[in-house]
Amino acid sequence: MNYIGSKQKLLPFIKNSIYSVAGHDLSNTVFCDLFAGTGIVGRTFKREVKTIIANDYEFYSYVLNRNYIGNSQPIDNKKQYLELLSELDPMEGFVFTHYCKGSKGERQYFSDENGKKIDAIRQQIEIWYTKGEISNDLYFYLLASLIESADKVANTASVYGAYLKKLKVTAQKTLILKSASPEVSKNQHFVFNEDSNKLIYKIEGDILYLDPPYNARQYGANYHLLNTIAQYDNFEPKGKTGLRNYNKSQYCSKRTVLKAFEELIKSAQFKYIFLSYNNEGLMSGEDVKTVMSKYGKYDLVSTQYQRFKADKTENRNHLANKTEEFLHILEKS
Repeated sequence: MNYIGSKQKLLPFIKNSIYSVAGHDLSNTVFCDLFAGTGIVGRTFKREVKTIIANDYEFYSYVLNRNYIGNSQPIDNKKQYLELLSELDPMEGFVFTHYCKGSKGERQYFSDENGKKIDAIRQQIEIWYTKGEISNDLYFYLLASLIESADKVANTASVYGAYLKKLKVTAQKTLILKSASPEVSKNQHFVFNEDSNKLIYKIEGDILYLDPPYNARQYGANYHLLNTIAQYDNFEPKGKTGLRNYNKSQYCSKRTVLKAFEELIKSAQFKYIFLSYNNEGLMSGEDVKTVMSKYGKYDLVSTQYQRFKADKTENRNHLANKTEEFLHILEKS
């Protein structure tokens, strides 16, 4: 998925930084990814640690992490179910009605064909689940597969805060339901869908990785349609973009971010804390250093990388200027 703040390109930097502090043998380690997003960091360490704890307040993110992190055992018949879903006849459901132009509306997040495919697939997954015909593991695997496949044909310039006026090339392609196969693991992992500042009081471990929102852009608004596909509930979409009610993060407000951050650091029952943050964030580097230094030994490493930025053309992204990513490190007293 194209995702704001994705750490895909920064994984070598993050991994090597964690190794240099916590060591290379993490086999007995409890690793927590508290603002997990698509789960890319947790998935990277899944094979190396004893337990992953993954969390995110957005439900689409919970679905992805429940599949990629929570599913540890092989899932029976998953290919068969993907094939059945791929062969369904299109259906005019919630997504087509509210987010496709053919429904006589203005919104065009998906082509009419793909909107109907999403509706048919999503409804069938829920029917199987409600009737007890599929397991929890298979349910979240199928949902994750649908979310990622739908995202590939979305008619947006990366996020769902707006749709494009004309169908771009990738949005004209027919949705193909591709497998979101999780990695098998001998260990059990845990996934949550909670406010991070509340969950922190209920968990403990060795390594806490933090990647909170940097700026005022709320993920619940930027990815509202993925939440709608994931939850598939009945509501009245609001405004031109069809927004749903969404969670608002304390980390997206200059007024509340510092207090929330210090509460999190103070309450964390983890030996090592790693915070990814860049030079465009609401908190300054000095803010972060001041807070973290209160609670143990502080250090800082950084790297420059080429950032992708959404544009307004048919190209989903274009290369923007380099940005600096900081990894703030705390060994708690």
